[in-house]
Amino acid sequence: MTPDLLKAAGKALYGPRWQTALAADLEVADRTVQRWAAGDSPIPEGVSGDVWLLLNWRGVEIADLLKHF
Repeated sequence: MTPDLLKAAGKALYGPRWQTALAADLEVADRTVQRWAAGDSPIPEGVSGDVWLLLNWRGVEIADLLKHF
């Protein structure tokens, strides 16, 4: 996962103030997510799968809601 992909996923999941919410869901410090997003620290391989799960869960939740409109 690249920093740009992490940022795009974070914004899609939580909006413009995504870093704190993503850090909480990944159970890491806010500063860790900030370093990943800035490219200052490598993003561990497992983070990609965790973010995929969050995106998938949110997608299912949104799809279920869309059925009611």
